[in-house]
Amino acid sequence: MTKRHVLMTGPLMRMVMEQLDSAYEVHRLWEAKDRDRFLDAVADKIEAIAVGPHTPVDGALMSRLPKLKIVANFGVGYDTVDARWAGQHGIIVTNTPDVLTEEVADTTLGLILMTVRRLSEAERWLRAGKWASEGAFPLTPSLRDRRVGIVGLGRIGKAIARRLDAFRVPVVYHGRREQRDVDYGYYPDLVAMARDVDVLVAVAPGGAETKHMISTAVLDALGPDGILINVGRGSVVDEQALIAALRDRRILSAGLDVFENEPHVPAELIAMDHVVLLPHVGSASVHTRNRMGQLVVDNIRSYFETGKPLTPVPETPVPAT
Repeated sequence: MTKRHVLMTGPLMRMVMEQLDSAYEVHRLWEAKDRDRFLDAVADKIEAIAVGPHTPVDGALMSRLPKLKIVANFGVGYDTVDARWAGQHGIIVTNTPDVLTEEVADTTLGLILMTVRRLSEAERWLRAGKWASEGAFPLTPSLRDRRVGIVGLGRIGKAIARRLDAFRVPVVYHGRREQRDVDYGYYPDLVAMARDVDVLVAVAPGGAETKHMISTAVLDALGPDGILINVGRGSVVDEQALIAALRDRRILSAGLDVFENEPHVPAELIAMDHVVLLPHVGSASVHTRNRMGQLVVDNIRSYFETGKPLTPVPETPVPAT
């Protein structure tokens, strides 16, 4: 039986590549010396694309592949894929929701604790020998008197809220619309919410609609005792505005797992002692990444076998049959 053809735009986990290689004819775009010539040679064969988080799949690429039916994205965020264009042209885009929810929520709670209690600074104090030479680390703020505002109360946002419930920390949220099935207070205006909370947690997806929604106005509303946590997408935060707010002490701290130009992190942020920076490890456990990778494979397999993927994104709904 003739194998079906899959385009891989960049390297993925070994287990993903091995499974796709065993079942399909896989074409590795990133290995091509001449990208255009490579695509011209395989364009009329490709039915699926497997894509990671940092290799864009836009309309220009998809339009070159006349048989393309599905783009399987590794990650819950899919802002590097032009899902709107795909949906308009009958191409399904999938992502990997649910399987990483709990891991990212755990990471978020860790960032909240690390920033509020200044735990990274305290460890550096000990390692530098300051505990012995200068005495106890200074007293820190507490979660006990804080209120958290979540920007984007989706699956991950709700998982974060559940954890904060256990800590007895009040939670409110901002999103495109109020959710009637949750008990948390809703703010239609982000600046107003920032003004009323002490910790602002961004879990919003990337894309044009959310670009730089965490702006100077939001940061100023958060205020000098406020903390920003971002585990969504780096593009959601105006990074230069954040650097200025941290430098001028217009906010207290920030805990960041994502950045605008990954893996490049601004030197200004790296130089600051009062921020916590992680290299996009929110879902980076063996357990979770294996499940994400398997869902990429399973989405392609399910589409080829049944005509329906497992987790299509809203912009590309699967037609009823």
